Amino acid sequence: MPPKISKQSAPSVADVHLTNTLSGRLEKFEPIDPARVGLYVCGLTPYDSTHLGHARCYVTFDLVRRTFEAAGYKLTHVQNFTDIDDKIIARAKEKKMSPFALATNFMEEYFEAIDPLNVLRAHHYPRVTQHIREIVDLTDRLVKKGFAYPAENGDVYFAVARFAGYGKLSKRNTEELLSGARVEVSPHKKDPLDFALWKASAEEGASWESPWGRGRPGWHIECSAMSSKYLGQPFDLHGGGQDLIFPHHENEIAQSEAAQDTPFARYFMHNGFVTVNKEKMSKSLGNFFSLKDIYKSFPPRVVRYYLLTEHYRRPLDFSDAALQEAAAALSRLDEAAELLLFIGGTGKISAAEAKSILKEKMLACLTRDFHSPSALALLQEWAGRVFDAFKKRALSAEAAQQSLHEASACARSLLGIEFPALPREHPKGALALLHERERHRTGKKFQEADAIRRRLLEEFGLLAEDTPYGPRLKNKN
Repeated sequence: MPPKISKQSAPSVADVHLTNTLSGRLEKFEPIDPARVGLYVCGLTPYDSTHLGHARCYVTFDLVRRTFEAAGYKLTHVQNFTDIDDKIIARAKEKKMSPFALATNFMEEYFEAIDPLNVLRAHHYPRVTQHIREIVDLTDRLVKKGFAYPAENGDVYFAVARFAGYGKLSKRNTEELLSGARVEVSPHKKDPLDFALWKASAEEGASWESPWGRGRPGWHIECSAMSSKYLGQPFDLHGGGQDLIFPHHENEIAQSEAAQDTPFARYFMHNGFVTVNKEKMSKSLGNFFSLKDIYKSFPPRVVRYYLLTEHYRRPLDFSDAALQEAAAALSRLDEAAELLLFIGGTGKISAAEAKSILKEKMLACLTRDFHSPSALALLQEWAGRVFDAFKKRALSAEAAQQSLHEASACARSLLGIEFPALPREHPKGALALLHERERHRTGKKFQEADAIRRRLLEEFGLLAEDTPYGPRLKNKN
């Protein structure tokens, strides 16, 4: 059971509004317990490399978590791994290794790909194979309550017709759900929409004992068992990709509410697809891009910025041009930050020294259905003000330090974006040449000054720029 939380006093929090897939409306978030929010995000099935579609989902819910925490909520974040599955078993056989070892390898690769995107680690990462007892107990409860039935072959199926609320998440009736839906075909079902809670199997290293014989869990039952263990039922917020609305989350609701006679989760959120030329990214279409391949051309911080440029519920179209636009936008923030460093040096401002107006504005965007494009626009407006003030020599060293502290802290804490990437340290030889050029320029020896400008460019790839605050070096690109 999840730990008991004291309900003595409600924390001081900002209002958060989100689009609840269950109602289809924008709603004010009301936690079950004012002391802590429970967030469960469906994790991946680790049988292949982590791709951009995964990144879209987990950056989205990282943004959700950061927003709740910035708004004053305490939050428990759970994200599972489906580490036993037909695809895992098939891939393990190809590679002549155990399913558990294969899944573990791809789980490690997931973190290697996702961590550089500045995605905060969840508080719990439960694996299906470590929660077989809870899954068997939940399945047994459903059988005893008459919502599930064992088949002759050892499978156990949930009887969809017994659950009156089926379809309330996807907003479709059973006839519509059968039409073109992802429904498992089996001669052992009583109804085509019935789904497996337990699958008979004697696969070595991929099966466990149960009251119905050896087997392994069905896809949907795992999340009901694990979310209940770590967050209780009901819990606050369930998230995942849009493709999980049906059948996965619809089936989770049915089995969980049938078993416990109480709502499963109060709010559901789903992020939109990543598309390529307006088609959903998928392996079957051959338009699949792994993160490690994308990182060969674009740094992770650019990928994260790109993932936040579209509202989480809308499709996000992938292209090199879109990533290049994100790189240019991020470079603009870096340039503004470097100007402030040039004016104010590296002095640090205490977070308690000033109330951040920028943070208030950005948080207002994010607490209104996590609108990251509006928050990014505020950062770009900040950069524009920096450029304007720099041209007018309107910033003191102290004001420059404060402005940089405010913007970089907001970008980091709210959006998970680090800037500047690193303060650039120019070679001492380049700085010496810059000072020499300035002596020639102030002495009106312009030919000598221009010669040094060319030398800086040829030898160091640096441009000498004359500014209202004095000369500075900047990268050519």
